[in-house]
Amino acid sequence: MGWGDMDPSNGSRLDACFGVFNTSNGHDPAQSSIASPWFSTAFGLIGLGSNLFALCVLLSSSRKLSSQARSSFLVFLCGLVVTDFMGLLVTASVIIPYHFIKFAWAKVDPGCHLCNFLGFSMVFFGQCPLLLGATMAGERFFGINRPFSRSTSVSKRRAWSIVGLVWGFSCLLGLLPVLGLGRYTLQYPGSWCFLTLLPDTGDIIFCLLFALLGIFSVLLSFVFNTVSVVTLCRVYHDRESVQRRRDSEVEMMVQLVGIMIIATICWMPLLIFIMQMVLQQLPAKGQLQMLPTEMQKMLLIYIRMVTWNQILDPWVYILFRRAVLQRIYPGLRPRASIASLYP
Repeated sequence: MGWGDMDPSNGSRLDACFGVFNTSNGHDPAQSSIASPWFSTAFGLIGLGSNLFALCVLLSSSRKLSSQARSSFLVFLCGLVVTDFMGLLVTASVIIPYHFIKFAWAKVDPGCHLCNFLGFSMVFFGQCPLLLGATMAGERFFGINRPFSRSTSVSKRRAWSIVGLVWGFSCLLGLLPVLGLGRYTLQYPGSWCFLTLLPDTGDIIFCLLFALLGIFSVLLSFVFNTVSVVTLCRVYHDRESVQRRRDSEVEMMVQLVGIMIIATICWMPLLIFIMQMVLQQLPAKGQLQMLPTEMQKMLLIYIRMVTWNQILDPWVYILFRRAVLQRIYPGLRPRASIASLYP
């Protein structure tokens, strides 16, 4: 019996996280192809390897730095890479075994504890990179445009404290369905759990909160990074400031812009899709009990796009470092990167 065959009116605990999509035809060729175990395994291994490699490079680079601004930036990058790595590790440890074993989720997890944990992980490890990207953009914005608004640059300890606050806030967000606001439910093709796109008041509020927070983080990153890039471009084109060019600032901004572009491409389709689904279903409040099949498949596609964010993030730092760029473009010589943008 599939989850969709369960009677939604029986009031059982199973209805809390099962029955949102119909899997009565478990041998559907389309479902078999889209739920290929090798696809998920390849995604997971590539992402884990990329983040582990980036973490090693980050730790190696941090030991050689004397610039406090650069050191704090590497702390934020390290927090981002660790978040992406742990996100892939936690979710893959549940999703990949399902694709190989095809276990009956309702029998393995009748109390929805595993589903709630996986849903929490999807939200926590999803929001963290977006919030960290906005935090990094804000830190660089004030470092470049308001150099005298702070007595000193952000120390490593303070940077880690900020990363911890982002993790804590994302954790509270992910716990909301467990505390009663919204629900985590099993999603097509039955291998993962996520927030529920159905016209229930709690689900609507949580979906809007998740989507709006993500969109706000992306837009905030865009504003901060745009102003910072414009400021750096003005300095580079100021003939009197040629000797005061700050290559370190430019390197950090190139990496930030890369992270922002990847986050925008990978996340905005999902966030906009969630907004559209929730707002379109408001008139059908309490009537719709199951997502349409096409919407289920679209949600899976958008989630897989989000997975690419965790895979590509580390390569932004790996590839867009001065050590790499100088090999590609030998004319890029290191110059003093002292905080002398404003004499």
